[in-house]
Amino acid sequence: MDTVGRSRHRDYVRPACPVEATLELIGGKWKGIVLYYLLDGKLRFSELKRKIGCVTQRMLTKQLRELEASGLVTRIVYAEVPPRVEYELTAEGESLRPILAALKQWGETHALSLLEKRESAV
Repeated sequence: MDTVGRSRHRDYVRPACPVEATLELIGGKWKGIVLYYLLDGKLRFSELKRKIGCVTQRMLTKQLRELEASGLVTRIVYAEVPPRVEYELTAEGESLRPILAALKQWGETHALSLLEKRESAV
């Protein structure tokens, strides 16, 4: 089922709804990572895939399409043979820089140790 352009919710009136709306736009396993790598500038699809590593081509394509539909990423197609496509952050995508930096910092401080604890408990 294709979810590009479809919102999970119809209204965002509860107090936490701005958080919910933001997570709807940037949530998912790969979107945050894509956005993080695009903070350094334009990247081709193959460069993104190589940096991320274990994402499939199909999933990366899906995530990029959703980020583009949300207005966070721009897809630039160059009229060359073979065609060249690059992705870059829009102004709205760039505005996520401090949020992504905070997530990185929190991950370095807390997430890695929490994941280790969770793994040892299993």
